[in-house]
Amino acid sequence: MPQFVYAARSRAGEKVEGALEANDRRTALLQIEKLGYIPVSVQDRGSAAARPGAGDSAAPRIGRRRRMGGRDLLLFTTELSDLLASGMTLGNALNALAKRRSDSVGGAAVIAELRDEIVCGSSLSDAMSLSPRVFSKLYVNMIRAGEASGALGEVLKRLVSHYERVQETKDKVTMALVYPCIVLAMGLGTLVFSLVKVIPTFSAVFANMKTALPLPTRILIGASSWLLKYGWLAALVMAPVCILSWRALRTERGRLWRDRLLLKTPLLRGIVASGIFANFARTLETLLANGVPVLRALAIVEQTVGNTVIGREIRNARNRVTDGTTISGPLAAGKVFPPMMTDMLSVGEQTGDMCGALAHVSRRYESELERNLKIFTTALEPILIVVVAVMVGFVAISILMAVFRLTSGIGMA
Repeated sequence: MPQFVYAARSRAGEKVEGALEANDRRTALLQIEKLGYIPVSVQDRGSAAARPGAGDSAAPRIGRRRRMGGRDLLLFTTELSDLLASGMTLGNALNALAKRRSDSVGGAAVIAELRDEIVCGSSLSDAMSLSPRVFSKLYVNMIRAGEASGALGEVLKRLVSHYERVQETKDKVTMALVYPCIVLAMGLGTLVFSLVKVIPTFSAVFANMKTALPLPTRILIGASSWLLKYGWLAALVMAPVCILSWRALRTERGRLWRDRLLLKTPLLRGIVASGIFANFARTLETLLANGVPVLRALAIVEQTVGNTVIGREIRNARNRVTDGTTISGPLAAGKVFPPMMTDMLSVGEQTGDMCGALAHVSRRYESELERNLKIFTTALEPILIVVVAVMVGFVAISILMAVFRLTSGIGMA
């Protein structure tokens, strides 16, 4: 019977090594889990020397990994946390989740590949690091910290809480934009329909009357005629322009320009800034609470903050951090973060409760985000109504002016 050497961790986080006999690697993993250990690596003693090269064979599997949406990731984390809390082993929990995700092909594939990597002897964090499009560095580093401390279940609960707050913030922003987008889309649709279907009918009637039309009517008829003749050309030109603009915004310079614009645009800058600062404080709190070192935590936050301008400032602050503990001073030196925020972080450093200070900062800016969203929707609704009224009103008034001139000409005749 083949003999396997393994490395694992106890529930207390202590490293355990040993050897056992089993028919295959899956059976060996089950035996290790029955002993109450969390497997880290399991190798066939006869092929242990060849094991390091196994990563090359795993590369094709990585390329086939599918994506998992934000809601799917939150659901996966919640279910995995619940299963581990019930006493189920990690391999069995992943196997059960993979079978239950028949409605989500991408999610089932990701979970199945995680399970296969665990069966092959990888740790959960190493398996997740092979799918960077699904599991962020924040997620992987927290799982790795949980494995090292033996508190994987607790880390998963914190991840659930973190991603619930992130999803709640996204939902608030989305709901705030739904009504304005509907109003704007309806207004533009009405204008295009009038130019394509309604105005050509009236223009034919006006042409037969051979009467000088008012200037607004001539502008409206000219716009309708141009849209009917050259609308397809405009669409052909706009398509590559949109594609090139989208690609330009994905470059580093384009993202920097876009993020600077968002931080300066009225009505939007309050929403963007408060969302970024809340995300920064929440993410940093989660990482520090799980034992991730300050410098590594700042590096992760830099990549997950969602704004290039703020990300650059975090990078500069990280370079200015010398002792690895004090971050309020380096953050304040860049004059990008608000003084209230850096002052609260300084208080947290002085009292030794940085996580508590970051939690307070995140709650403060989440409340500010809600207030800014209300201001945004309250101000945007009348603005859009006026814009739509002007567009539709211009069409109606232009037609009525022409009709009144024609009828007055007939009455005089």
